[in-house]
Amino acid sequence: MMMKSLFAFMAFTVLFTASAAFAGPHGQEKPDRTGILIASFGTSMPEARKAIDNLVDSAKKSFPDAEVRLAFTSNIIRRKIAREQNIEVPTPVEALAKMNDEGFTHVYVMPTHIIPGEEYDEMRNVVDAFASLKGKYGFKKIELGAPYLHGVPDCDRMARILMDRFAPYLKQRGTAIVLMGHGTPHHIANAMYSQLQLSLDRAAHGKFFLGTVEAAPTIEDVIRELKRNPSIKKLVISPLMIVAGDHANNDLAGADDDESWLNLLKKAGYKNIETYLVGLGEDPQMANVFVDRIREMMR
Repeated sequence: MMMKSLFAFMAFTVLFTASAAFAGPHGQEKPDRTGILIASFGTSMPEARKAIDNLVDSAKKSFPDAEVRLAFTSNIIRRKIAREQNIEVPTPVEALAKMNDEGFTHVYVMPTHIIPGEEYDEMRNVVDAFASLKGKYGFKKIELGAPYLHGVPDCDRMARILMDRFAPYLKQRGTAIVLMGHGTPHHIANAMYSQLQLSLDRAAHGKFFLGTVEAAPTIEDVIRELKRNPSIKKLVISPLMIVAGDHANNDLAGADDDESWLNLLKKAGYKNIETYLVGLGEDPQMANVFVDRIREMMR
């Protein structure tokens, strides 16, 4: 409750200094204006940004009558790209306050999160805070979209997408795909990774091995499961993340990092390892799911 109240106070403070969003010069209500705010953790790697841009572009093409905007949730990344690339990206609070000031009445906030973990909870706090503002300082409607994995059907759908994504490798005998998720420690939503593993096992038993960089299953858990199948000779390692950014290039595939998954798997005896460093956000099917989530909010 304290965190929610704090966000409400912050949002009200920002909006209090802005002009009334709904009232015209004679107190007349402004016409409805729809906006979509895409909230991403962000990335400071220009080459990885195309995964986010693909989701933004897909939303723009699918909803031509709505204005699509982007916000980054990571202050570290925002400050870094502002310093190094001279690019200013707002926080979700800043973006929503500006949209309110500019007269948007219906706003749909769509996060790029894989699971509804801690980062998603923070977005929920922000949206709830703005939803609590009534009258001229509030939106007529503001909604938060569901993440990619929000239930068993979502995991089954993700498994099908991954099957298509790695289809050429699945045809190779003795080849397995190792996926690195982010993970969210001490949060019930982390269980979605285990559910996804079950879905992958049903679709292609013994071909996918899923771990996380910050929670469970760990890379040690993945190695133990790999060892149960001595027929596996080749590994393809890839991020189960929207963006193939720092985690993908360093924690997963960092050749100079002794603790990277690449080197830990080599130490475990796997010498034939191929990297597939492409963010999920670049996948057309992932973009379709993203658009479906936005459409669900608008119903």
